[in-house]
Amino acid sequence: MGRGKLRIYLGAAPGVGKTYAMLAEGHRRLERGADCVVGFVEHHGRPRTEVLLHGLELVPRRELSYRGSAFTEMDVDAVLARRPAIALVDELAHTNVPGSRNAKRWQDVEELLRAGIDVVSTVNIQHLESLGDVVEAITGVRQRETVPDEVVRRADQIELVDMSPQALRRRMAHGNIYKPDKVDAALSNYFRPGNLTALRELALLWTADRVDEYLQQYRGEHGIRSPWQARERIVVGLTGGPEGRTLIRRAARLAEKGAGGEVLAVYIARSDGLTAASPKELALQRTLVEDLGGTFHHVIGDNVPEALLEFARGVNASQIVLGSSRRKAWQYMFGPGVGATVARESGPDLDVHIVTHEEAARGRGRGRGLPAARAGALLGRTRTLAGWVVAVVFPPLLALLLTHIDADPGIANEVLLFLTLTVAAALLGGLFPALASAAFGSLLLNYYFAAPLHRFTISDPRNIVAIVVFFSVAVAVASVVDLAARRTQQAARLRAESEILSFLAGSVLRGETTLSALLERVRETFGMESVALLERQGDTEPWIPAGSVGPNPVARPEDADVDMPVGEHMALALSGRVLPAEDRRVLGAFAAQAAVVLDRQRLVGEAEEARRLAEGNKIRTALLAAVSHDLRTPLASIKASVSSLRSDDVDWSEEDRAELLAGIEEGADRLDHVVGNLLDMSRLQTGTVTPLIRAVDLDEVVPMALGGVPEDSVQLDIPETLPMVAVDPGLLERTVANVVENAVKYSPDGRPVTVAASVLGDRVEVRVVDRGPGVPDEAKERIFAPFQRHGDSPRGAGVGLGLAVARGFAEAMEGTLTAEDTPGGGLTMVLNLRAADGEEPEAAGAAAGEVPVAAPQDPAGPPQDGVRIREKAGPQ
Repeated sequence: MGRGKLRIYLGAAPGVGKTYAMLAEGHRRLERGADCVVGFVEHHGRPRTEVLLHGLELVPRRELSYRGSAFTEMDVDAVLARRPAIALVDELAHTNVPGSRNAKRWQDVEELLRAGIDVVSTVNIQHLESLGDVVEAITGVRQRETVPDEVVRRADQIELVDMSPQALRRRMAHGNIYKPDKVDAALSNYFRPGNLTALRELALLWTADRVDEYLQQYRGEHGIRSPWQARERIVVGLTGGPEGRTLIRRAARLAEKGAGGEVLAVYIARSDGLTAASPKELALQRTLVEDLGGTFHHVIGDNVPEALLEFARGVNASQIVLGSSRRKAWQYMFGPGVGATVARESGPDLDVHIVTHEEAARGRGRGRGLPAARAGALLGRTRTLAGWVVAVVFPPLLALLLTHIDADPGIANEVLLFLTLTVAAALLGGLFPALASAAFGSLLLNYYFAAPLHRFTISDPRNIVAIVVFFSVAVAVASVVDLAARRTQQAARLRAESEILSFLAGSVLRGETTLSALLERVRETFGMESVALLERQGDTEPWIPAGSVGPNPVARPEDADVDMPVGEHMALALSGRVLPAEDRRVLGAFAAQAAVVLDRQRLVGEAEEARRLAEGNKIRTALLAAVSHDLRTPLASIKASVSSLRSDDVDWSEEDRAELLAGIEEGADRLDHVVGNLLDMSRLQTGTVTPLIRAVDLDEVVPMALGGVPEDSVQLDIPETLPMVAVDPGLLERTVANVVENAVKYSPDGRPVTVAASVLGDRVEVRVVDRGPGVPDEAKERIFAPFQRHGDSPRGAGVGLGLAVARGFAEAMEGTLTAEDTPGGGLTMVLNLRAADGEEPEAAGAAAGEVPVAAPQDPAGPPQDGVRIREKAGPQ
């Protein structure tokens, strides 16, 4: 049985019509004779949506009880037992009630798909996991129900249901989404035109990426190589030189002119050894292009123009940005250069931009490749070929020219002319072309210009000396030129090596390089396909990858093209080509640094674990101290009072009994307070505090927090005009209670504590002011640590957890709790909370599993295939 197909209606915003469209699709499937059922649809009491449920078979829901309330969820077993051809399942990102078959509804859908059932579902763009932070920054609402992007991307069809912000707000005003009493708050908060426009853009861009994946897949399946300019995709060719940053910024500006433009920076590395590009400069350029929203790519290719064009066509690029050549004017005699070649061979589908920069025509400083063993590799293929042309072709042409002129320049001048050609051959092609030119020139001088003519003999001894001197000078010049070329390349190589090693050592010592980043640098530096760091526990144990980059990394050093041992049980394995011997020295340094980085990462993990254990030991020690005294003291008081009451030999009066019972109650309250703080601190330490944020009024919560202090010990100043705050009411009450109790404890008699609130920008401050002894500046942070009490506080004052718990709860609600000096003496605790913009949309939609509540949705025609965008849906 094959896997079922998934079709998703992706809503650009709540209320655009995705559920309505899904139900309309169900009716169309029924009309075509398909077996279609409703697995789960929540109509939220909206008449238009509820009408579309008529005529569709509904699979009964499963009823669950949670925290004393009854809930219904999709019954996956019932749907599987019914085995329809198509199931309609609403709200893909919904979190199921505890006790359900799966934690998330998209996991329920996966089960249906594996059973061969086609599923039609819905989800809003704000529920995609990768967009959670972006949506929160735009709307101020954190989406607690999300679905992994990959689940949506794997869908066989995605249809974007879209609507203009103005039309959506009209639907909201007409009462088609929320009840009338909630419309004004929704329109002024979540459904503001700016929010809706931003969500719409996110949906369009995300869907465009999905469309682009379909397009790339189609082009690959049909072998289409020519670019289709459906989207502006700009490739920036980098050389590793300083002009790269200028090119990246220019490409980013070009991309901004076209909606949805994309920038791809590519560095073409030769495969003949270490590259001469500055690793520091490449790292800066990689960071810059990523900061501008583009991507950085590393490609290996000896023919730079061909590799660049192949990459551009492979990613369906529309434009290529290159910099003006850094070569000197005379260097153009060796070839047109990368820019001219790319422009000539790009064809009509690729636009090539040549951008001027400050480094143009200043020279490269050093070649791109580092030296190999042959002279051809030293000077380059083009220069070597030019040297052989000068050595072989030009001497016969010069001899022909000299033999056809009337005047006789003399043997000395003829020798100098041939020597000029030899020097030119040496400068261009190195040693071997120069030697060939010297030998060929000597023969031509002997045959055409030394008597007797047209014979390989010399009658005049002076001519013999001239030809011998000519050959000797030619060989000497060729040797010097070749030696200079080798020394120049060796110096360039050593400079590149020192720059690479210096940058590498500095970044590693500063802790800026992760293992994956270091391995990626190895791959880029040596032009490899993949790099893996392998390790094993013993000589007979299997190799385990500690980290890898690139496609298909090897699992054993024996399978690699190059392996560099690091100690006895670790090796750096590279795949792609065999490295020359001179490159292994730098590779060894990289391997050693990789081992250092791996050890550092493990030491950091071990240090964190040790810190956590030490913190746990510290808390356990403090807890034992608290149990030994602060818990035993009230327990002793309770036990003494109970024992006294149970004593038969004492006749207690009613006043005595009341006093003993009051002592028992006071001790129990102290025990309850201490145990409560211990439990709260335990929850904070284990990260199990999950606040339920909603909009509340401070004047509803703060008075409730004062129940544990005397009535005349606190003065309240909470203005009624304060905005609501986005908090968990229970956590806020505990926070204020702990802070106020601490302030009252240290306030002198007759000086009440003041609790005042005020607005500060988009925040609300609650200030708890006491007139006690105060706290020095150096101790203001220490008082918030667990089991800490300032100064000579008596042991009976508590275990030192109140302020620690208060700060933990405040931070859990995205607030802060700090201490300041009170003018005139004392301490002021400042609780900073986030102001609510109105009713939280989450709270309205929590029961439906969607935040905010989805709108009624409307029909539209079926998609042709893949992804379809619906511009407008449903009645207004």
